[in-house]
Amino acid sequence: MFQWSKKVVKSVTFNPEIADESLLAQVENHLETQPDKTFSDLCKEALWQTLCVPESVRPSPNTAAIGSIEQQIGDLQRQLAGLEERFFAKESNRLEMMENQLLQLTQQVAQLAMMLSERSFVQYSTPSSPMVEIVNNSTYIPDTPPQEVDPVISRLSQFLDDF
Repeated sequence: MFQWSKKVVKSVTFNPEIADESLLAQVENHLETQPDKTFSDLCKEALWQTLCVPESVRPSPNTAAIGSIEQQIGDLQRQLAGLEERFFAKESNRLEMMENQLLQLTQQVAQLAMMLSERSFVQYSTPSSPMVEIVNNSTYIPDTPPQEVDPVISRLSQFLDDF
């Protein structure tokens, strides 16, 4: 017996005769009314009827439709998987960018906090008004009441300091 591969393609030729053209027009009209069927399905049905194969042996018309629907479902699943992959890649990229920005902001806040703490430390350690350093070689005796200064001694002390 003749063995075919799993998928066999046979061709049908329509000649430019009136009979073939009217048959082709009928086929096209029939296929337009039943968009779920293909030309291959129509040819197979005609062959089953022509060869007088009993209905019990013939495959149900739903089998071909189910195969077509399963193929469409498979295509849709592949498209959905591709879409999900692109979506998750895009969202993952956006999430990484946001995490990097958050890290940069955290570092900037830490730097600002350090700058503020250094500034406040400097402000507390130095008085707000400028400090004038006075060098005095005389000894200071605390808690002594101020004494009256003689005007002559005060004039003479100026000369002594210059001298």
